[in-house]
Formats: sequence, C-alpha cells, structure tokens
Amino acid sequence: MDNIFKDILKGKIVIIGIGNILKADDGLGPSLVNRLKAGLSAVCIDAGSAPENFTGKILKENPDTVLIVDAVDLGRSPGEFALLEKKEILNCGFTTHDISCNMFIGYLEARTQAKIYMLGIQPEKVNFSEGLSLSAEKAIAKLEELIREAFYA
Repeated sequence: MDNIFKDILKGKIVIIGIGNILKADDGLGPSLVNRLKAGLSAVCIDAGSAPENFTGKILKENPDTVLIVDAVDLGRSPGEFALLEKKEILNCGFTTHDISCNMFIGYLEARTQAKIYMLGIQPEKVNFSEGLSLSAEKAIAKLEELIREAFYA
C-alpha cells in the first residue's frame, strides 16, 4: 500500500484533530492528533468540536500544509479513511460540529497560502459514550504509522 501522506506533508505542517471525545468515534480526530504530538515535526492541534477557536493559532503558524482529521460519513466500512480535497469535502456526509468544515476550510484558504486536506475516517458509532470502537482504534494506529513514516521517509 502506497503511503498517501508522503506527497502532501510538505513544508510547515499543521495537523488539526476535530471531534467530540464524549461521542465515541467522533473523537477520532483528537485521538489521532494527541498520539502524533510526541516526536513529530508538525504543529498538532486538538481542536475538539470548535475548530474556529483555533484559527488565530493556525494563522500564526503560517503553514504550508494543513491536514484536518475528522470523523466523516464516507459511506464506507467503519475505520476506512480517505484523504479529501476541497471539492470532495463538499460532498462528504455528516459533521457534528458547530461550524461546517467547508466554512472552516474556506476561512483558512482566504488567509493562508496553505494546501488544505481533510483526512476523513468512517466512524462506527457517534452516540454519547466515551472511548473509540475497535475499528476506530485500528484506523488510528494505522494512520499514526503512515503519518510518522511520511515524515521520516
């Protein structure tokens, strides 16, 4: 399997995890970002369910690449993931956040020169309960491995 991150993680990188850890797999984004914080030469931000509160910090970093990680209804099996660009993000499924991903991405695009991607991960469940499903845990472990590999390739 080719590493989907090798060609996109370039320059100064900001990785943003979006999601609510109290809603099961909706916490995929924050969970992955918190695992990546140690030993990675990227700015990793756990934005919870309010990414708009972190726009100032993101802009201050002046990134070349922004990778947004979120639980997204991709219409796939739980734990499957896809790297989405703007036109694909417009067509993705639900979000549980106060601000739409499209508005957030549009704001960042208007104020940075960064290339912006979304890593969408298919959740299994997003009900109120703590902890990730087994499929989400496996996806996060694989994604952590791929992202770290891309940084040190």
